[in-house]
Amino acid sequence: MTTTHLLYLHGFRSSPASAKARQMAAHVAQHHPAVTFWCPQLPPSPQAAMALVVQGIAQWPREAMGVIGSSLGGFYASWVAQHAGCPSVMLNPAVNPARDLARYIGEQTTWQNPEERFYFLPEYIAELQALDLRGQPARAPELAIIAKGDEVLDWREMTARYPQAELCLLEGGEHALSDFEDHLPRITRFLDLA
Repeated sequence: MTTTHLLYLHGFRSSPASAKARQMAAHVAQHHPAVTFWCPQLPPSPQAAMALVVQGIAQWPREAMGVIGSSLGGFYASWVAQHAGCPSVMLNPAVNPARDLARYIGEQTTWQNPEERFYFLPEYIAELQALDLRGQPARAPELAIIAKGDEVLDWREMTARYPQAELCLLEGGEHALSDFEDHLPRITRFLDLA
């Protein structure tokens, strides 16, 4: 099924100004101008983030939408894909953010603008737990692009989390996937962008 609506979800402390989000937006604009592309600024609250996304995609055709998520956005993308029944692409996805982000409770800055501050509250951990779908079979095809060289997340945990996914396991790389542009053709094919 051709994808006409594409959602991109950024990671923790990130934004639509991240390198991957900008590269994806530029690729879609240049090569797939008919595709509706949306990369929202996600609030720190996981519950609020998913409420924003659900509202934003409410009118989207489920049979023609796809979602891409990076890091924490990959965790969110799995949740969206499960609820929308749409294909998903995970880029070095967070597998257990409730565990991993507990040490970030407190004031944080964003990667793209260190002057921008937000608070990651203790209650957000329970919100992450409520969104955790580990162990549930995927409702639609998944593509996982995972770097063994990821310095933030364990590639073994990531690959174990997505046993049914089409897997692109990179020998080196890093969490940010600085070679993301090289993967755009594969992502485009997988999602069959209009």
